[in-house]
Amino acid sequence: MNKLPTYAAPEGGKLTERMRADYERAGVLVLEGFVAPEKCRQLLERTQELVDAFDPGEVRHIFSALDQTQLGDKYFEESGDKVRFFFEQGAFDEQGNLRQSKEQSLNKMGHAMHDLDPVFDAFSRTPELGQVAQDIGIADPGIIQSMVIFKPPRIGGEVHCHQDSTYIYTEPESCVGFWFALEDATVENGCMQFIPGGHRMGLKERELRGADGKLRLETLDTSPWPEGAEVAAEAGTGTLVIFDGRSPHLSGPNHSDKSRCAYTLHVVDRNCHYPKENWLQRSADLPLRGFVG
Repeated sequence: MNKLPTYAAPEGGKLTERMRADYERAGVLVLEGFVAPEKCRQLLERTQELVDAFDPGEVRHIFSALDQTQLGDKYFEESGDKVRFFFEQGAFDEQGNLRQSKEQSLNKMGHAMHDLDPVFDAFSRTPELGQVAQDIGIADPGIIQSMVIFKPPRIGGEVHCHQDSTYIYTEPESCVGFWFALEDATVENGCMQFIPGGHRMGLKERELRGADGKLRLETLDTSPWPEGAEVAAEAGTGTLVIFDGRSPHLSGPNHSDKSRCAYTLHVVDRNCHYPKENWLQRSADLPLRGFVG
């Protein structure tokens, strides 16, 4: 397969039988024009407001999908029910100063904007998204986390091939990613890439919180990913990419002069067991909510 299943966004989010079949086969579905450009612009503007209010002198925490520098970082590990900011690994020079502007130095913002900010809440909870969740078989969806992935120009970091169920695990597995292109995503600026059908492979790793409270990655399968099987998910502004929690995906670095800002929701089925060993935990004051209410 040299192209991911791609369709124009269906009216009301109602997936056709062919769309559902393609999603089950490939583990990923691309829906172009799912969100109006104006809605994307509003979310970018709200993101900028939150970034403007953030003081990088107070916290300088780095997130690296390659080096896992966030493991053992309480600021990260306790962010499941908060809004926090994480820098790219190459954001600071040898003197500890930002190499470029604050907004062009961040890796991501997470992980509960959808519950704590009204603009993000409105973007994240729509009848159309609820319909998509229903059509792909999520009986009782709950939005477990949200992230703005900045992928800034020149220093946007590479993300190795991984499966999201490694980090957002339920029994049985039910994690699904809803990834929105807030800006055009191309190979040049580090768009996502998927291994179509890879969701049928077993889960290769599981992140666990041990009895000592520390997070670790447990290897479940050491076999390599199929070589050269990645397919780029280039996406114009407003595109929604839906992918199974076991779907292997990655993205290259962004060495271009164009940012590749995206917004991601992860959804689980509230009928499934969510283990206390998962890194992301929410306080009782912030119960898990779905697409309605």
